[in-house]
Amino acid sequence: MSSIAKSVLRSVKHGRAAWLRTSSAHSGKRRFHRLVLGIETSCDDTGAAVVDEAGCVLGEALHCQKEVHLQSGGIIPVVAQQLHRENIDRVVQEALSASGVSVAELAAVATTVKPGLALSLGVGLHYSRGLVSRHQKPFIPIHHMEAHALTIRLTHPLEFPFLVLLISGGHCLLAVAQGVSDFLLLGQSIDIAPGDMLDKVARRLSLSKHPECHSMAGGQAIEHLARSGNQERLTFRLPMRQYRNCDFSFSGLQNIVSNAIVQKEKEEGIQEGEILSCVKDVAAAVQHAVAVHIIQRTYRAMLFCIKNSILPSKNATLVVSGGVASNQYIRKVLQNLADANDFALLCPPPRLCTDNGVMIAWNGIERLRAGLGVLHSTAGVRYEPRAPLGIDISKRVEEDSIKVPKLKEIRWLAS
Repeated sequence: MSSIAKSVLRSVKHGRAAWLRTSSAHSGKRRFHRLVLGIETSCDDTGAAVVDEAGCVLGEALHCQKEVHLQSGGIIPVVAQQLHRENIDRVVQEALSASGVSVAELAAVATTVKPGLALSLGVGLHYSRGLVSRHQKPFIPIHHMEAHALTIRLTHPLEFPFLVLLISGGHCLLAVAQGVSDFLLLGQSIDIAPGDMLDKVARRLSLSKHPECHSMAGGQAIEHLARSGNQERLTFRLPMRQYRNCDFSFSGLQNIVSNAIVQKEKEEGIQEGEILSCVKDVAAAVQHAVAVHIIQRTYRAMLFCIKNSILPSKNATLVVSGGVASNQYIRKVLQNLADANDFALLCPPPRLCTDNGVMIAWNGIERLRAGLGVLHSTAGVRYEPRAPLGIDISKRVEEDSIKVPKLKEIRWLAS
């Protein structure tokens, strides 16, 4: 373990580390629905929840590592692993206690096994194996992105099919959900995710030193400063405009932004690590560029799905989930896009957009009902750090070469 990782873990042991959220909807009434315990450890949050077949969240708990990783400027996998190990049993017991449910009453245990950080996924799988073995319970392996995509069916009465945009710190993809385990992948990021890019830009701008942002994660700080910034004072060239597909690229955009920051530092005569006087304008312009890039690709996905009768031409739905879906500016821009194309826009509540045990338990319920992937032995189950979602038809999208409206009109949607 590196010296940085050891230092971060020492600060955790001194009580500055993380927080535990527990909530309960347990009423003490007799239950007639099947219950699933969901366990989530794909990245840096340890989550657990008990959900019933009616979609009632009986109890949940979440141990968040955000404060720890803010200290080190990013997630250190070995630190995340250690914190999962230290907290997983407590989080699961908190969720069970909040729900008033014993393991004996569960119909199954559902756990994220793909994709994510290998060391983090391993902790959840190891713990779940022991739990289902001791109590002889069925095990339901969960795809993290499938869980994000289906969370909307917990909060809204939505039928298949629907278009899904998943945008987070680790993922960015467009897909059509045709069933519980039936997805068509239209496009995805070819490099980094939008949340990762926003975090890196925030670090380059040294926003942790900004008096308004010292306790905020990178993306949150960008959104906060952007509210009082002028996005028109800087313009960033958007990536992949020449490619008529639904893939994303945020690494190139990050490089363009980094070069602009260097230029602004020279103009203001400051060193890297100092705060630019125009930092709010930079934040607003960066957030706007990310939003416009997302609109462009999502617009094409809508047109492709309607043209090929994958979605109905009337009353189609766009579901947006993942941590970046909590960004209110990006959400507003997507609402404008949906309205302009007669799509309904649905988003889970912000607390269910980020990683949590509820979405894993609900995905377990969906699979239990459909009889999909319910295992009576964990032999052969492995975690998968990289795992595609559904059937990849992105080449078909590119072959259709659908032209979206001119950039001026797309920028209008984001204005």
